[in-house]
Amino acid sequence: MHKSLSLSLLLGSTFTLVANEKPNIIIIYVDDMGFGDVSCNGGNFTQTTNIDKLAEEGIRFTQYYSASPISSPSRTGITTGMYPTRWGIRTFLQSRKGNAKAHQNDFLSDKAPSLARTLKENGYATGHFGKWHMGGGRDVDNAPAITKYGFDEYKSTWESPDPDPLLTDSDWIWSDTDSIKRWNRTAYYVDKTLDFIKRNPDKPCFVNLWPDDVHAPFVPNPDELATDKRDWEKQESFTVVLKELDVQIGRLMKGLKELGVDENTLVIFTSDNGPNPSYQNKRTVGLRGQKGTLYEGGIRMPFIVRWPKKVAPGQLNDQSVLVSVDLFPSLCKITGAKLPCNYPIDGEDRSNLLLGGKNVERNQPVFWEFNRNQSASGDDNSQRVNPQIAVREGDWKLLVNQDGSKVELYNLITDVNETTNVATKNPTIAASMKKKALAWYKKSVSEFAK
Repeated sequence: MHKSLSLSLLLGSTFTLVANEKPNIIIIYVDDMGFGDVSCNGGNFTQTTNIDKLAEEGIRFTQYYSASPISSPSRTGITTGMYPTRWGIRTFLQSRKGNAKAHQNDFLSDKAPSLARTLKENGYATGHFGKWHMGGGRDVDNAPAITKYGFDEYKSTWESPDPDPLLTDSDWIWSDTDSIKRWNRTAYYVDKTLDFIKRNPDKPCFVNLWPDDVHAPFVPNPDELATDKRDWEKQESFTVVLKELDVQIGRLMKGLKELGVDENTLVIFTSDNGPNPSYQNKRTVGLRGQKGTLYEGGIRMPFIVRWPKKVAPGQLNDQSVLVSVDLFPSLCKITGAKLPCNYPIDGEDRSNLLLGGKNVERNQPVFWEFNRNQSASGDDNSQRVNPQIAVREGDWKLLVNQDGSKVELYNLITDVNETTNVATKNPTIAASMKKKALAWYKKSVSEFAK
């Protein structure tokens, strides 16, 4: 457990906050968390007591999707409300040479819509604490500053335009010599989040709390488990790291209560993409695939909404299809912010669902593209090679290569684990969805990408 700052020291024993009509909003965007990592979704690695409590006090959704099965495009989707392909972000951002090989841009354009910028224009104080990975790092030295996307303050890691020196002693994602040790990073981000809210008592706050747990390597606190680098992808190490992440979610929620802002803080808990390693799909509770795949295990994420002032506790929504790009228009609706009009937002306003309303069918299908997965590594490579484009429409999901080959069709109500391709048995449905997927892909790659 993190011991660098006590809650009483961090918050102050007599601190009170001026109530805001608009809610504080915290998006907890966990790194590489599988659908089954949390015990309320059926996971059995460790009892994620504090994450489960979020679900008990709010709404747990079971059909929520990330915009991509890998970090940078996933983060682009939730930031912009647009499919990341439309901004030329198609896999994880890396060196200039690697980005060119992946046929993608070096960073997310600061001309893109930004949820933080939109909320800031609507009176919010905005902070980003944690992983960025939408530009910067390696040899990309011209990525826009995080403030260009509408953030007042930030602390981030090596894969950002201005990494925190306490987290980046070496020219890599992490190091043994970092001042903030890997096992204390989430605690550090929680401290920054609580301090930011404390220092902005007269404004509603929007915070990206984006930890780099539970991304491999899993480096436990040596006081909890003695390991070396040969152990850092083993399940035992992962379990200790997951448990500590859960402890820090508990610290965050306790801190919000002590600040007096708990009731009017909208907390969204989710993940950027599926797990790696998946431990033979234990981390996806049987869903096919993992990080770097368009199968359900790569894109279906834990998703919890908690807002005591507005959302009744103990709800389960297993009917509604939500996507990360929906959060932009939905949160704008909740806060009264105007959507930007310079680019079309792909997400749909699903604010009624976030507040516990009845299921309403989507107006449009949901689309994904990820064409770099065939070179990805993983503990089960047979599940890492799949078609490059996917679409979900109603109960059906279709995958297809960009050249129209390798069509796979699944009914996610009767076959959520995608075990039986029924494309040949449903030729009309397959042909219609294939046409839509390929048309979307062709339009997306030509619109904004270089």
